[in-house]
Amino acid sequence: MNTNDTEQPAGRTALITGVTGQDGSYLAELLLSKGYTVHGLIRRSSSFNTERLDHIYQGPQEPGRTLVLHHADLSDGVALVNLLRDLRPDEVYNLGAQSHVRVSFDAPLYTGDVTGMGSLRLLEAIRASGIDTRIYQASSSEMFGSAPPPQNERTPFHPRSPYGCAKVFGYWATVNYREAYGLYAVNGILFNHESPRRGETFVTRKITRAVARIKAGLQDRLYLGNLDAVRDWGYAPEYVEAMWRMLQRDEPDDYVVATGQAGSVREFVETAFSAAGLDWSEHVRFDPKYERPSEVDALIGDASKAESLLGWKARVMWPELARIMVDADRAQLESELSGAAVRIDR
Repeated sequence: MNTNDTEQPAGRTALITGVTGQDGSYLAELLLSKGYTVHGLIRRSSSFNTERLDHIYQGPQEPGRTLVLHHADLSDGVALVNLLRDLRPDEVYNLGAQSHVRVSFDAPLYTGDVTGMGSLRLLEAIRASGIDTRIYQASSSEMFGSAPPPQNERTPFHPRSPYGCAKVFGYWATVNYREAYGLYAVNGILFNHESPRRGETFVTRKITRAVARIKAGLQDRLYLGNLDAVRDWGYAPEYVEAMWRMLQRDEPDDYVVATGQAGSVREFVETAFSAAGLDWSEHVRFDPKYERPSEVDALIGDASKAESLLGWKARVMWPELARIMVDADRAQLESELSGAAVRIDR
């Protein structure tokens, strides 16, 4: 199959774990635009956690382009088998995880179970159900850890967090099921990718949200950990396109997805504050509680294989990404404040 072919695969179905997250919501939008029926897994909760999907799920849905949500969990292998047998999806995207690196040090067993064993449960559910499908495993640049950059598909893994270790387990489980059982299974080794939908506890969103609040006079200080860490930040809506392209190839393989352009946390901070006309040095302070027990100094990806075989290349680099996120957070805050003012007037 030609990965550059934009023909719509009408009538196809996909299952996304982690559909309520940043990547899951963008991927759902992409697949719906291509004519898929999209099924998403959400964990049972006493509160709503579908904010990123509400604009799709609550609005009118076009015939043949439907989003259906199912209550299930990566900790329940039997439920996964039953759901896969019922849905028989053409494609499965495993984006579900405890994905916060710093939190993984505080909750290592939970992270290992959901992020690591969860991927194995899903692979085994596909094998046990006997369905014919293709699965994408969300692997991570954190698997490389202290391996020197630039990192590509041949770089040895040296994870430096429970999250990174769990992702290495999921990576090799995916390779094993591909080789042992002939599953069409791929690993997307995605480097950091951000957007206005990024969770507020992740450093990029923490920064851009603070910029909006400081500019509005609602906050004065931003406390961060290691400012010298170097990352390769890309734009999440572009990265989900790479996920889809991986499953359109004739043969399954593993791919690094990255921009190749590095920036330090300090540089991201400076760019984000500058986008709002602020001097970052007047507001940012160091707090050691945000440091990790073992740090990853530099992650810079080499995505030449994805460019060559998938026809995919990043377009948005991190300086533009920082400005996109600041503008979005400022607009969101302005909307919230306007809404609050209207409620007070009433």
